[in-house]
Amino acid sequence: MPSSATRPPGPSRNAPLAPAALSDALAHGPADRRVAVLREIGAGGSISQAARVVGVSYKAAWQAVDTLTNLAGVPLVERAVGGAGGGGARLTEAGHALLRTADALAQARAGVLASACAPGAQASIPGGQARAARSAPGLALRTSMRNQWPCMVQALEPMGPVVRVWLQGESAAGQGARAPKGALRLCARITRESAELLALQPGTAVLALCKATAVRVGPAQPAGAAVRRAPEEGPSNAWSGRVARLSRGGAQGDEVSAELDAGVRMVGFAEPGAGLRVGRRVVMSVDESAVVLAVVDAL
Repeated sequence: MPSSATRPPGPSRNAPLAPAALSDALAHGPADRRVAVLREIGAGGSISQAARVVGVSYKAAWQAVDTLTNLAGVPLVERAVGGAGGGGARLTEAGHALLRTADALAQARAGVLASACAPGAQASIPGGQARAARSAPGLALRTSMRNQWPCMVQALEPMGPVVRVWLQGESAAGQGARAPKGALRLCARITRESAELLALQPGTAVLALCKATAVRVGPAQPAGAAVRRAPEEGPSNAWSGRVARLSRGGAQGDEVSAELDAGVRMVGFAEPGAGLRVGRRVVMSVDESAVVLAVVDAL
């Protein structure tokens, strides 16, 4: 371990924010409550008070601060010693800079929305093109996760420290009992703090993501085999489909791209020797904890 004389110094609380760090920290600022927590800390000088004002738990407020600090790369909050309450918290200069940038981005976004929502602005856009335009904000989310589906939150099921979030694909959301039987339905398992900071509730539009390596692919049971429950009646995250593309991977297994009966594409991996081929029926599944949720601003 290097001595204190040679150890690289950590980020200073007075260090400026780099442009890239601002972009990382504010990528989804308007879509969750992290920036709101930071703003209330600056206004009230207390993390517990900020949590109460924003409507999240004390633990979630600290998670918000930690996440933003990691993304920014410099301290955003520091302890304040003394005062009538015996101390508290205050923003560093970097924290104030982040809030100023958040305000500027909010003003710019408001201008874009005002232009897009002006009378007649979208009246002549065909339905499919309008839907594509609404999905444009999601394009700013760059990630290695190849499976991404716009969804709507249907229900939240608290289970101790975690929450199961039940989702329905955007194309079927809002149709209720009239939604197609094979419409994409899935479940994500996240912490309570994450659900609070994302302000999830029934009707919230989200982007569900998962890595291709987390998706298991196996052959569907042949006709005459023991009846297996349909995906919507069985495991929360299991879907039937048909192989569209196949890349042989030898001992590492085969990469499979399938067209699901739900009308979406999914990429996953089959075990070596699964014997799959293009056109064959398959079942794809993923653990609830492997599904990541993102909330992005939509027009």
